[in-house]
Amino acid sequence: MERAISEINELGPDVVVCSGDLTTYGFKAEYLEAKAYLDKIECESFVVIPGNHDSRNVGYLHFEQLFGDRTSVLRKDGVTVVAIDSTQPDLDEGQIGRGRYRWIEEQFAEPADLNVFVLHHHLLPVPGTGRERNIVYDAGDSIECLQRAGVDLVLCGHKHVPYAWRLEDLFVVNTGTVSSTRLRGNTRPCYNVVEIVGKHVDVYRKYPFHGQEKIIQFSTETRAFEKYTDRIEDEVTTR
Repeated sequence: MERAISEINELGPDVVVCSGDLTTYGFKAEYLEAKAYLDKIECESFVVIPGNHDSRNVGYLHFEQLFGDRTSVLRKDGVTVVAIDSTQPDLDEGQIGRGRYRWIEEQFAEPADLNVFVLHHHLLPVPGTGRERNIVYDAGDSIECLQRAGVDLVLCGHKHVPYAWRLEDLFVVNTGTVSSTRLRGNTRPCYNVVEIVGKHVDVYRKYPFHGQEKIIQFSTETRAFEKYTDRIEDEVTTR
């Protein structure tokens, strides 16, 4: 975590997104420790939502006290980021809820160069995670809602296995874990870096102090895209 924070601060991002699971059991002491780490990140625009672990033991109350609303909207430099709490208290499964679909579409109604939706749970099953029971209950209706809203990019987490998909005009990027040893298979601690230049978007998987690899690149205008696998790039030569 210290390495990742050092790299993030050196990168100087415009926005930092944390898609949940700051704690293990949702206890206040865990939240305080997590906040002490996240406070070291030097970025004014910080989007954070709770994960299923954070909502255990009424932990969502501590989240609200320390981080604020569990649902948020950020608009910056032509990018709209809508973040939703998809958790349910003491359950691993999640949902968005049809009562929020109209609200989500309203938030994306304002023109933007890039529309980003953030949730903790998966909208699609992730390869390499075994029996899949952790997509949101209303995944089908939620995906249709996001497509109607003109969302370009979905960021999520949950199962600690990084992956990327294109589903019609929607790009879904799942991140791994950067601060946990709960790793599946041969995955390593990592986080994602999203670079936006005009209509072009690059998404990199960053291994703290151990280089990076491009996951996917796409155009928000044409939806042309390319996925990459097993290509490690040296940080010094690519930045």
